[in-house]
Amino acid sequence: MIYYMGVDDTDIVGSPGTNRIVKAFLAKMPASVRCERIIRHQLFFDPRVPYTSQNGSASLTFFLDDPTTVSLGDLTDLMREHLKEHFVEGSDPGLCSATTVPEEVVEYGLRCKEELMTQDEAFGLAASLDIHLEGLGGTNDGIIGALAAIGLAATNDDGRIVQVGHWPEDLAGLQSIETLAERGVEVELKTTGDSITTGRIDVGKKLRPNRSRGRDVLFVEETEERSVYRALKLK
Repeated sequence: MIYYMGVDDTDIVGSPGTNRIVKAFLAKMPASVRCERIIRHQLFFDPRVPYTSQNGSASLTFFLDDPTTVSLGDLTDLMREHLKEHFVEGSDPGLCSATTVPEEVVEYGLRCKEELMTQDEAFGLAASLDIHLEGLGGTNDGIIGALAAIGLAATNDDGRIVQVGHWPEDLAGLQSIETLAERGVEVELKTTGDSITTGRIDVGKKLRPNRSRGRDVLFVEETEERSVYRALKLK
């Protein structure tokens, strides 16, 4: 069984960002639930959209071998309490959860990357498809990105990966291809699409590969140093 969850607009300038908040949730999950992937999705970047930094939302994908142990409602309740614990005045958090993601939600998520959307559109679509969507404070504008997050996660072809499974820590600086491969990350030269199988990668401050065509891919460019590549920060 797969559970999808979307979270958005949980922070203000100077507070922990959405990525840190949702990563902290992993410590509260029941043992029978495993988080397959946390992804940051880039939404419409426009001055008319209120956001803290660059208008990103987060999706979490959970797997359960036995869905009778923990229901989607149980997990949603846990996330709701977690978000309330981290609520800061001035934020407008939204939460969305579903066991399946209809094509209409995928299309909605793709639209959220290109257009200005409204709460009414988000609530109306979620209600018509019986998808759980709620605001948890402030203006509740986070519902727009929360619904978009599960739609984009379901494409398996969008966003930057924050965490896969239980990565022990973020990687930074120069890393070997072998180290990235141990985390299931493929390395691809952006200009040609060629796979890079030897050498070292400067991943920067944090390892943030992209979810691309159902794979976890770190796109890179060549540097002046032989067999050393630089990670590209792609939305």
